[in-house]
Amino acid sequence: MSPPVEATAPDERRKRLLLLAGLWVALAVTLFALRSVVMPFAGAALIAYLVQPLVARITRLEVAGRYVPRWVAILLIYAGFFLAVYLFFVALVPQLYREVVRISREMAGFASALTPEHVQGLAQRAEGWLNTYGIPVALSDRAMEGAAGSAGGFSLALDLEQMLTDAVARVTSLVKENLADIVNVSRRIVTEVLAGVFMLFFILMVAAFFSIDAQAIRRYFGTLIPAELLPDAKTLVARIDKSLSGVVRGQVTICLVNGGLTLVGLLLFGVKFAFLLATIATLFSLIPIFGTIISSVPIVLIALADGFQKGVALLLWIIGIHALEAYFLNPKIMGEAARIHPVVVAFSLIAGEKLFGLWGALFAVPVASIAVACFDFARLKAQPPPLVAATPQQAVASTDAAPAA
Repeated sequence: MSPPVEATAPDERRKRLLLLAGLWVALAVTLFALRSVVMPFAGAALIAYLVQPLVARITRLEVAGRYVPRWVAILLIYAGFFLAVYLFFVALVPQLYREVVRISREMAGFASALTPEHVQGLAQRAEGWLNTYGIPVALSDRAMEGAAGSAGGFSLALDLEQMLTDAVARVTSLVKENLADIVNVSRRIVTEVLAGVFMLFFILMVAAFFSIDAQAIRRYFGTLIPAELLPDAKTLVARIDKSLSGVVRGQVTICLVNGGLTLVGLLLFGVKFAFLLATIATLFSLIPIFGTIISSVPIVLIALADGFQKGVALLLWIIGIHALEAYFLNPKIMGEAARIHPVVVAFSLIAGEKLFGLWGALFAVPVASIAVACFDFARLKAQPPPLVAATPQQAVASTDAAPAA
C-alpha cells in the first residue's frame, strides 16, 4: 500500500531544498578554496557585464533580413576596443615618452648644475629666507665661518655642500652595489608585462564566452533555485542589476570624464607632464575616494613647483571636477538607486585591499553594491506587508453583505 501523496509531498520538497542548498554550499566552498584563481574569471564576468548593453543593442540590428549574432557583436566590440588602444598608443604614448624624457633631462640638468658656486648661492638664499622668519641657520661657507667665530651667534649650522656631496656619493655607491639587482628587476618587469598581456587576452576570451552563453548561464543558475522562490530571485537579480550597472558602467564613464577634464585643466594652466598626470588620474579614478586623493597629490605638487597661485588654482579646478561629479554626474549617470554610502565604500576598499591587494580594491565597490542590494532585499522582505485602507466601494460592499450573512 503506497503512502498518501499528502504525506510524501513535504518530504520531497524538503529533499529538493536540502539538495539545492548542498549544491550552493559546494559551489561556495569550491570558489573559496580556489580563490587565488577566481579573480581573472571575476574580471571576465565584469567585462561581460560591462559590455552587455552594447551587445544587446548590436544584436537588435538587422543585416540582410537577419539579426546580428552575439559572437559577431562581441567581435565588433573587441575590434573597437583594440582600435581605441592602438589610437591611444599612437596619440598619447609619444607624448608620455617625451614627458618622461623631459623629467630625466631636468633631473640630469639639476644634478649637473650642483656646482659648488651654485650650491653656495642656494644656501645663501635659503639662509636669507629662514632668517626673515627668525630661524638662525647657517648653510653657506661664509655663514659657517661667522658662526664659528662668534659665540652663540647661530643655534644650528649645516654644511649643505658636504651634505649634497655625501648624498650623491651614497646614491652612486648604492647603484653600483645593486646593479645586478636592477638588471633582475628590469627582467622581472618585462616578464610581468608579458604575463599581464597574456592575462588580458585570456580574460577577454573568457568574457567573450560569458557573453555568448549569457542566456544559457542564466537558465542554468535558474535550475539551482526552487520554483517557488523564482519570483523573489528575479526581483533580487533586478535590484542587483540596477545597483551594479550604476556602479560599474557609471564609474567607468565618470573616470573618462574626470580624466578629460583633468587634462583640460592641466593644459589650461600650463602644468608640466599634462598627459602623464591626466593618464594617472584617469586610471586611479577607478578606485573611488582613495584613487582620487592619490592622483591629485602629484598634480598639485608639480603645479606648486611652478608657483603658489598656479597650485591653488589647479587645486580649485580639481575640487570643481569632483563637485561636478558628486552633484551632477553621480545622480545622472549612476542614479540614486546605485549610490552607496561613502562609509560603506571606504570600508569595502580597505577590506578588499587587505584581502586581495590591488584586485580586491578594484572589485571592492561592485561587490559592496551586490551585498547592499541583497541586504536591502532581505530587509524589505522581513518587513510586514503594509496595511491597505479599504476604499469607499469596499466599505459599502462589506456593509451590504453583513445583513445577508
